Amino acid sequence: MIKDVFFDLDHTLWDFEKNSALAFQDIFKKNRVPVDLEHFLTHYVPINFKYWKLFREEKISKEDLRFNRLNEAMLASGYTIEPDLIHVLSQAYIEHLPLNNHLFDGVEQMLQELIKKELRLHIITNGFKEVQAIKLKRSNLSHYFTTLTTSEDVGVKKPNPAIFEHALNKANAEKQQSIMIGDNLEADILGAESFGLKSILFDPENKTPHTGNKILHFNELKQFF
Repeated sequence: MIKDVFFDLDHTLWDFEKNSALAFQDIFKKNRVPVDLEHFLTHYVPINFKYWKLFREEKISKEDLRFNRLNEAMLASGYTIEPDLIHVLSQAYIEHLPLNNHLFDGVEQMLQELIKKELRLHIITNGFKEVQAIKLKRSNLSHYFTTLTTSEDVGVKKPNPAIFEHALNKANAEKQQSIMIGDNLEADILGAESFGLKSILFDPENKTPHTGNKILHFNELKQFF
């Protein structure tokens, strides 16, 4: 029987792309940056994904991630912006990102149902420590979760098995009675499985081929518990 459920946060519970777009809309307006938001986002989303992969693989620093993803997306969108302004926008983005807190459809109802079944819920995230707790609090999710483990707490990122081990120890959870739910096949699913955890892929756009457990909407999760 499953007793502990570990969730990823961004792109799983917390609708990162929607909240990110709103943050950019706000900071571009406040800093008078004449960028077509929709055009910019078509470049930023895949570039951000690329840099997060490099960050997970310990190939770049947090500072490199924050600066380069924005600078490269601006250049790809046809805009040349001074490095000083890129730094300003990068910091403003981090500050504005947790101010919008749209969740994926069905998240709160699903969490309530899991709590009613007396399951303990936890977060394991590669997101920046200084904003993840704020996201949980401002989206009114904090009270559902017993523990929050960030990669910065551990010093390694998913899919490194050490972060899963740390999270289970922090939660006082048993591997055989735990499961990981996340959107990233490499970091969340394969990472968890290589550590020996059961897993469920959350893939709302049904774009990731996967032969294991998979859901497109959180109302499908009840079949596993």
